[in-house]
Amino acid sequence: MFSHSALVEQIMDEQIIKEKTSADHLMYVSLKYTKTCDVMLNLLARWKSLIEISFDSILEKGCENGSVPHMPATPKERIEFIKKYFNKDEVIQRVVPLYIFFKRIPGLKHVKTGEFRKNVNLKIVEAHRETSINMEKLSEYYNIVEGFMSKVKDLTSD
Repeated sequence: MFSHSALVEQIMDEQIIKEKTSADHLMYVSLKYTKTCDVMLNLLARWKSLIEISFDSILEKGCENGSVPHMPATPKERIEFIKKYFNKDEVIQRVVPLYIFFKRIPGLKHVKTGEFRKNVNLKIVEAHRETSINMEKLSEYYNIVEGFMSKVKDLTSD
């Protein structure tokens, strides 16, 4: 019989795999053929969700082995815990600001250009800066998320 923590861990692993598979499909199939900013936005939302579930998984494992004192209650606390308890881990520290950016995107202004073409571009407009998300930028994000997923696998495997 599974213990409660083992069952939670198995469910989180399944969620991570599901989100990762969906994000990969968006990146390598949907975006390749449609070249729309809506697919880009969906991909960023999937990555946000994937990172969120992975943070929970890391923290759950940390609580289980005693390296994290308790499971943070709010998303903001989770981010602070991740920053604090993994402050020497460059891979995790690289994904935190990316996650925060992904989390803020739905509330920011979007400017869509070049849709259905090779140079599709999604411009995210913030108060003090603009971020252009194109295929090259998505590849950078992908590499950061992939590195993070490898780290999560290392941290959560027994």
